[in-house]
Amino acid sequence: MEQGPAVPAEASPLLESLNATDAGNASAARFVATPEGTALAYGSLVLMALLPIFFGALRSVSSSKSKNSSDMPETITSRDAARFPIIASCTLFGLYLFFKIFSQEYINLLLSMYFFVLGILALSHTMSPFMNRVLPANLPNKQYQLLFTQGSGESKEEIVNYEFDTKDLICLGISSVVGVWYVIKKHWVANNLFGLAFALNGVELLHLNNVSTGCILLGGLFVYDVFWVFGTNVMVTVAKSFEAPIKLVFPQDLLERGLSASNFAMLGLGDIVIPGIFIALLLRFDVSLKKNTRTYFYTSFLAYIFGLGLTIFVMHTFKHAQPALLYLVPACVGFPVVVALVKGELTEMFRESWHAGWQRSHFPTCFLPAVRRVGTFPARKSCVIAAMATMKE
Repeated sequence: MEQGPAVPAEASPLLESLNATDAGNASAARFVATPEGTALAYGSLVLMALLPIFFGALRSVSSSKSKNSSDMPETITSRDAARFPIIASCTLFGLYLFFKIFSQEYINLLLSMYFFVLGILALSHTMSPFMNRVLPANLPNKQYQLLFTQGSGESKEEIVNYEFDTKDLICLGISSVVGVWYVIKKHWVANNLFGLAFALNGVELLHLNNVSTGCILLGGLFVYDVFWVFGTNVMVTVAKSFEAPIKLVFPQDLLERGLSASNFAMLGLGDIVIPGIFIALLLRFDVSLKKNTRTYFYTSFLAYIFGLGLTIFVMHTFKHAQPALLYLVPACVGFPVVVALVKGELTEMFRESWHAGWQRSHFPTCFLPAVRRVGTFPARKSCVIAAMATMKE
């Protein structure tokens, strides 16, 4: 994801470096960030990127160990990983054509409504564990069910069986306030709340079925990122037109203007979720080894920090936009592989059997909060992959 209308035209080159677009460079000259403001923006973006990866990975272990099979997340296979760059490219080019043919205002209005609903559900799911601890135990907690079926008699089939309770409704209410705030004001704080929720849900609920699949996915997106950034102007055009909370932003003029600041640095969610689901996979590999260590998780986590820092360094050194995955993919894949090679566990890492206990294909569709059971959706996995593709714009 690149620069969108929600990010003003005077955004600095930092925005483009983290999201692989050089849009806005001419306007950026009108604002020179102070060293303090730049450091604060950089540090805040890095911190915000690390939070959903760390906590999403921990929650991915819990969701994988769920005894209720209907609570299991979506499993991405090698076939899904191989076709993902193609789907992402089609999504990107399709948006490019839409913005060329139709009015940008109406397209972004539709996108705002779509992400308004999706953001509320994602934020509710993120808040749910916290609210369960905060709300008093004596709070009446009634159970509700939303059921859609198809057909009748013996041919009757459940489409959606959505169970929720009073605490879930409270989470939905709070999330709805944030959603209305975002739709009306497009404020960067509301954008970040939705963005963090999307990223955490993605890392938690999207599971790679083995390390080989992760390498295929990251390798394909490595090529995707480089091609669409350096080979065409499609990504830049879409980035300048696309308005949605699928990025994290932080103002470099916060110290001067407070919450009304408008000169943003930005990091796309795709550069968080894609490496994040691979890091979460390595945490589950650590757990499968039963050695009470988290060597591969911490190695890949530190590798992500190194890769993101290298992206920033190269951009400032050469004064040119850089695709983040160009540095994140080699770091996040290479460091753990080297560690496994040194420890003699490389074969075990790439063997599929260790992940057999984790492989299930049940997912709270499109980040629905507190879903206890969702019926069969033939296009469910396609929906998830398309959502990931949108994050990668």
